[in-house]
Amino acid sequence: QAGGTPGSDISLFQAWSIETGTPNVVVAVTDGGAQVNHPDLAANMWINVDEVPGNNLDDDNNAFIDDVNGYGFGDDTGAIAPDDHGTHTSGTIAAVTNNGVGVAGVAGGSGAGDGGRIMTLAAFGGVGTGGFGESYVYGADNGAIISQNSWGYTAPDFFEQSVLDGIDYFIAEA
Repeated sequence: QAGGTPGSDISLFQAWSIETGTPNVVVAVTDGGAQVNHPDLAANMWINVDEVPGNNLDDDNNAFIDDVNGYGFGDDTGAIAPDDHGTHTSGTIAAVTNNGVGVAGVAGGSGAGDGGRIMTLAAFGGVGTGGFGESYVYGADNGAIISQNSWGYTAPDFFEQSVLDGIDYFIAEA
């Protein structure tokens, strides 16, 4: 690393000697949607096993139709619109390690699809933006224990109460 602060990195190789990731850790990524079929992410995507893909029904009765890998809150759909930034942030977390493709995520596992799981919550959708507050509730209610956010507001000191309430819910329930 050039120009960084010494000792401020995550000491990844040392961390990997302890843990490379585990499927029981679900990370809710509120961002643009992750490309769920990406060769470096597909094996580590969270799967809602109570939902039947593509049948246009809310099989698990959670008020979200076809939410197999998360939900597209910005577009109000279970079909996640892939986004470069959401895919990038998801890859930093859990891109499969040792598969000869792309990068290795911090919690990508050993290369056997045993890394942390990404729940993609696309508040920045393909055509719309929204549902930030709801995304935290969805994540907590569906097993996420970490919330990753790589976005910000455009106006200083402006926060939506629904987002603050959603964050508080995630902290209490996840």
